[in-house]
Amino acid sequence: MNSSTLDRPVPPSPATSATTSRPRRARRRWAVLAAVAAMVAAVPIATTPASAESNGGVRVMPLGDSITDGFNVPGGYRIELWQRFTTGGYRVDFVGSQFNGPASLGDHDHQGHSGWTIAQIDANVVNWLRATNPRTVLLHIGTNDMYGDTSGAPGRLAALVDKITNNAPNADVFVATIVPKSGADNQVRAYNAAIPGIVQTRAAAGKRVHLVDMYRALTLSDLADGVHPNATGYRKMAAAWYDALRTVPGSIGGDTPPTTTPPTTTPPTTPPASDGCRVAYTVNAWNSGLTASISVTNTSSTPVNGWALAFTLPSGQSITSGWNASFAPSSGAVTARNVSYNATIAPNTSVDVGFQATHTGNAGRPSAFTLNGTACTTV
Repeated sequence: MNSSTLDRPVPPSPATSATTSRPRRARRRWAVLAAVAAMVAAVPIATTPASAESNGGVRVMPLGDSITDGFNVPGGYRIELWQRFTTGGYRVDFVGSQFNGPASLGDHDHQGHSGWTIAQIDANVVNWLRATNPRTVLLHIGTNDMYGDTSGAPGRLAALVDKITNNAPNADVFVATIVPKSGADNQVRAYNAAIPGIVQTRAAAGKRVHLVDMYRALTLSDLADGVHPNATGYRKMAAAWYDALRTVPGSIGGDTPPTTTPPTTTPPTTPPASDGCRVAYTVNAWNSGLTASISVTNTSSTPVNGWALAFTLPSGQSITSGWNASFAPSSGAVTARNVSYNATIAPNTSVDVGFQATHTGNAGRPSAFTLNGTACTTV
């Protein structure tokens, strides 16, 4: 605001019968008002920081719509994600032209725009990339496209991913499936089903593009209004981002190990037998690739400390990357072993793992699973 925008009062013209003190008082009043206006103009109204916050770490751009901005919970998933970075010893610099969140969020910068569609992000992303030069991009976009032309959304997303990778070829781009949306599950599922293929095609071409299955990380109960996550939902989003980032060396700095590296605390060659387990296995397949999400539940009355889930992949399937577990070998009879942060499965609780794989036509599921040598029921 500056003084030119203020409505200035006009001093009354002195009447012929007035004393000389009245115009003097009017002039004094005008002088006081003008001084106040000048002071107001001199005081800046801060809506964003004077300069971007940074702890000198890897530049990460949270990119998307109101869910990235943090509607309902200012700061959204970035709050918990920042805390995980801090706890894990990672130095990260969130970048973007937007700014919000609580004091507990150490870096408030982001590129989330409430109400925006894929096309709107696409129209502006080049300028944002040039301004911030991110090392890593966290892309969650498409929720607002579910209100309109849903059939064209995958094509728009593919074009956006291409624009990002062409303009920031050295950046790792994490493309998330969108979270559930009340009343539009069919549209959301159809859109999300196309995303693994978009990612796989570009990864096969040498692009640094990675899939994050955000849809399965949340349920409708994790939404505050049927669209935007509540605090619990945002924390689950943060966990999904963090787990994905840690599988890609360098994406958040440090010596991030690949997913196939043994955990810090190596489980015994033959973990103690499990009393009971249940496995839910979901496949999302496209032309020559697939993702598999595996939920392992301890149905016994005692904790499982250190676990190994064994199964045999159908012929032609080969694992290319995974999350929340180490997978070896990549085909045939595979064993998924815990990593350091999920070695224990308490009674009646689950651990969620998964992998991305190629296939030669058979995208089926394994016929049986064993946890520490004990056969599991399947659902």
